[in-house]
Amino acid sequence: MSEAGDAKGVFASAAKKVKMGKRVEKALKEKAAASSSQEATEEDANKAPEPYTCIGHFDADFTELCRRAGLPPTEIPPVVLRAKRPGTPPPPDPKAKDPTPPEEPVDVAEEEPKPKTYVTKEKYSYFKPNIQVEMEHEEKPATVTEIYIRGWKIDDMMVDIFRNCFPTIEKLNTINLWNVGLTDKTLRDLAAIFPQCPNLKNVSIEGNPIAEEPWACLIGDDSLIVNLSLRHNEITDRGASGIGAALSTVTTCNKNLISLNLSHNKFSDVGAEAVVKGLRMNRVLLCLSLASNKITDKGAVKFGELLSRFPLTHEEVVERRKLLSDKGSPDRGTGKSPPPSRRAESKDRPGSVRSGSHLDKGDKKRDKSSKKKDNKHEKKNEKEDAGKGNKTVVMMDSKKDKDEGAKGGTKKDDKWKKGAKAVMAASLVAETVNKTTKGKKTTSSKDKKGGAAPESESPDMVEAINPLLDSVESIDGQLWIPGNRSIINLNLSRNEIGEAGLKSLLLALQYQITLANLAPHPALKGLMRLSLGRNPIRADSEAYQKLQDLLLTRDPFYKPQAKSPDGEVQSLVG
Repeated sequence: MSEAGDAKGVFASAAKKVKMGKRVEKALKEKAAASSSQEATEEDANKAPEPYTCIGHFDADFTELCRRAGLPPTEIPPVVLRAKRPGTPPPPDPKAKDPTPPEEPVDVAEEEPKPKTYVTKEKYSYFKPNIQVEMEHEEKPATVTEIYIRGWKIDDMMVDIFRNCFPTIEKLNTINLWNVGLTDKTLRDLAAIFPQCPNLKNVSIEGNPIAEEPWACLIGDDSLIVNLSLRHNEITDRGASGIGAALSTVTTCNKNLISLNLSHNKFSDVGAEAVVKGLRMNRVLLCLSLASNKITDKGAVKFGELLSRFPLTHEEVVERRKLLSDKGSPDRGTGKSPPPSRRAESKDRPGSVRSGSHLDKGDKKRDKSSKKKDNKHEKKNEKEDAGKGNKTVVMMDSKKDKDEGAKGGTKKDDKWKKGAKAVMAASLVAETVNKTTKGKKTTSSKDKKGGAAPESESPDMVEAINPLLDSVESIDGQLWIPGNRSIINLNLSRNEIGEAGLKSLLLALQYQITLANLAPHPALKGLMRLSLGRNPIRADSEAYQKLQDLLLTRDPFYKPQAKSPDGEVQSLVG
């Protein structure tokens, strides 16, 4: 019995050891699994998340990018629809039987319903940062067209978020930033983002004074901005100089900006002169506002010279000659202009340099022999142009100019009249050339195809011409070209312009009107609106009254009053 008991004890102890071994092995396996899972979680935490690809839904993209940037959900600015003024109710229908139903008596004890014209919010929620958007269709998040950010700082992290989501918004055309605390770096980063937005045309950055004043980066060569507003940015002469250089130089020009608003800033005549310099070679800008600055008569006189006509500088004359040499002179080879060896006779050389000493004897003999040939060609041209009267007009103008020169009646005040006559003569010659060339093209197309071929160029389309290639006039050894006639709206109100500046602007407007009557241009209409309110100008000033009368006729919606057969004046309006 004792032996049997000992055997049972040994068996029990062995079984116990086996069970203990299995438990230990199981515990070791669980411990290894736990350690491996912990290592995997640590590796996942250390691994960088996959980059987010924006899908073009601004709300979802902006929220996800802010979350990935580490912003807590409570600090992410919400994207909300921009509030709109409620529309006016439709007028009552006069055909209705009872347009004004009787009002029911209101019980004073009952509570009045809440008005539906506004929405109540929590305290201080109005001042929390948000991004206001406008959409083409509110139910479609991919149709965001305008973005408004107001009253909270845009830092480097927010600019990085905008760099990812702005270019993917297909229909985005307007960005409005007001009082967002931009710096030199953040403004330049935003300016680099704007060209990546395919349909962005309107940019407004207001209430953001920056000490470095890098505003010219918004008007670079690759800028697609059409309307730019930089109000209330405390722009000084330094910033205005950069903007003027960005508008145009002798060799470069911004080709997209149409409207520029620089009102409510702090630049003086120096900044205004820099802007004028930038508009010498720019024929794209249509609307310019410099209201509420510190511009005096000196700056207004510079604008008067810009709008009428101005002499070319040495750099501009050199660039003009380069352009003419690259393009090839249009008059070269027609017998009207001298050969290149006699450059003293060209328009690019001042008249004071011309003299007979520069001509060789051989050239004089050639001139005598060539006169006979020229006379034969002139007789043929006279027969071809008979009945048109174009040549006679040009010849009459040249005879009048010779008579005036013989009488000694040349005055500095009448120089612009001679310039207008020269432009008129050039335009008449160009018209005759165009008519003859068009007639030849149409006849040849009819002969070949047997039918009228469509014109390759429509008469309404006008090619942009470099101002340096415009017609010039030599006066006192300088080359003068017509001024900027592409600006149609100029705002100089609330400045310090007096009577002298007013007279300069009046002369410029008179010159533009005279030039438009003598040589009309389909694209360059000239100044149509000039704002001079709140300047130290007397309301009863004669020059101011003349300016207002001229501007009235320049208004595109102006309709002159017609006289009835009885002699009474009748208005054509309405």
